[in-house]
Amino acid sequence: MGLSKVAKRIVPSGVFEAVVPTWHLAKSVIHQTKAGYPARSFTVIGVTGTDGKTTTSTLITHMLRSSGKKVAMMTTISVDYGDGNGPQANPTRLTTFGAADLAQSMARMKQQGVEYLVLEVTSHALAQHRIWGVPIDIAVMTNIGHEHLDYHKTFERYRDAKRRLFQLAHKNKHGRKIGVVNAEDPSAALFAGDVANPILYGQSDQASVRATNVKLTPSGSTYVAEVNIEQGAIDSASANVGPTQLHITCNLPGSFNVYNSLAAVSVGIAAGLTPEQIEQGVASLDAVEGRMTRIDEGQDFDVIVDYAHTPESFDKLFAELRPLAKKRMLCVFGSAGRRDEAKRAQQGAIAGKWCDVVIVTEEDDRDIDGKEIMRQIVNGAKSSGKVLNKDVLMVHNREEAVHMAITAAKPGDLVILLGKGHEKSILHNGPQAAELRHLPQDDGDERRVLKRSYDEVSVAREAIKTKK
Repeated sequence: MGLSKVAKRIVPSGVFEAVVPTWHLAKSVIHQTKAGYPARSFTVIGVTGTDGKTTTSTLITHMLRSSGKKVAMMTTISVDYGDGNGPQANPTRLTTFGAADLAQSMARMKQQGVEYLVLEVTSHALAQHRIWGVPIDIAVMTNIGHEHLDYHKTFERYRDAKRRLFQLAHKNKHGRKIGVVNAEDPSAALFAGDVANPILYGQSDQASVRATNVKLTPSGSTYVAEVNIEQGAIDSASANVGPTQLHITCNLPGSFNVYNSLAAVSVGIAAGLTPEQIEQGVASLDAVEGRMTRIDEGQDFDVIVDYAHTPESFDKLFAELRPLAKKRMLCVFGSAGRRDEAKRAQQGAIAGKWCDVVIVTEEDDRDIDGKEIMRQIVNGAKSSGKVLNKDVLMVHNREEAVHMAITAAKPGDLVILLGKGHEKSILHNGPQAAELRHLPQDDGDERRVLKRSYDEVSVAREAIKTKK
């Protein structure tokens, strides 16, 4: 058992929470120093936000790589060391690795001669100083919504933890101090004010990289990106600035992916890519695992798997998919234990508003009572007019819930499976979960938390075949 886990068990929780940032900072200093600050040898693009981080990171990586750059990437889904072997499954449940693993991974990338690292950065990692010693050249913000308040306690603390990425970019003496910001996010002005050279993207007049003539299809979108960054507005010799138009094809469905691709376009401009390199790079990505993944086994109804797990992402996704449902829309989802409780009822209310049938199930209960989590979600669905055991159902076992939804699907229906996406396991109650859940979270304590293999796409395919 690691020293931090021992400390978590024996030190009062209030004291532990007060000293843990310093503890993490010390670890980062030690491991980065030991590794020789490997990230100083390449350009680091940090991507943060509530939703869209992985998709945006993957778009940026494909764009840079297709332009001939040697690129590494670290995201929730995978790690690509830039060694030519492609992305490998993220071996942890951490989007941003702990200090030791992060330093070691970056040292490996340095050995490969990587030019760019696209790094997905969470609010936890920023609050815990995990990326200390990593020089951020370009910071990217996708959006800021309702998430991780179990850890940060307030929205303002959560938002301000995200802002640290931009502040780190601004403090990087040898960097370009560039921040790429969603112009339509309510927190845009704060993030833009944290860096010397902000680039705002979106569809509003405030955006300096603005999507116009947007055309959405079931398979993606096309639009014109109007770039209006005045010469000298970005203090960067490599930035490709000046009025121009780019014709963008994004092969990822949903209007939210217009924004994710706009963020990538903005990074391409900041990195000095040509319009052709940006256009071809964005178009080169066909899919992101567990994000709007269609399951097609020849059935007469649609099934989509997506990682969406926040109220904001639910609202956006359901709004996008509702017009595509020829008949009913059925959804299956849960909400994680040891995570923000306030969002559970919100998720239920949003699902109840948009979907004809809501099936509430487990996500990652950890050591929390899964049935209580489901009840909180159901209460939200009831507020939108759903009736328990009629059009909102509770099925705790996720495999059974997926099978139920697909069995119930009729021709023309759309089944949406949310919250697990690419993940390959479920965390559930251990044998002593009930009696020990008063202790601080520890997913490694097998008395309280156990893990079983789970693949949403495979479960859905099996359910469709069984239905036939």
